Amino acid sequence: MARVFVYGTLKKGQPNYKYMINTAKGLAKFQGWGRTVEKYPLVIAGKYNIPYMLNIPGTGHQVAGEIYTVDDQMLQFLDEFEGCPDMYQRTLMSIEVVEWEGKGGAGETLAAAEGVVECFVYSTMTYPPEWVGLPYHDSYDSSGKHGLSYVLRESR
Repeated sequence: MARVFVYGTLKKGQPNYKYMINTAKGLAKFQGWGRTVEKYPLVIAGKYNIPYMLNIPGTGHQVAGEIYTVDDQMLQFLDEFEGCPDMYQRTLMSIEVVEWEGKGGAGETLAAAEGVVECFVYSTMTYPPEWVGLPYHDSYDSSGKHGLSYVLRESR
């Protein structure tokens, strides 16, 4: 099992959450809420209003999201879904636990007690330079006050 931090359309209540609960894609178990230890720019970009965390540590905000444990099948699905490694790159990042729901062995308890867990995160180092100038967000909601509604893949 691997730990994954999602900050965009894969979170609960967001347009692509359906994939996280589709067991045909693999298993994903919600563990809790967190935020990046380091600051990153979270932008909404492109003609489909997709959220991107730009891999520029120290710039932007601590980004809020959800922590999941996933099996190898789900991790492979997420790599394909996120266009890894071309659109997004999967990297390990330190995530500060905000609220933990995870139940598991001593390792889970220890991680939650320490307040920081290592998670795979889909961020990007391959983006147009002008994206750095877009507004930075600390959390993402597809119907947020930014007014940039996400366009579902099936509607593109």
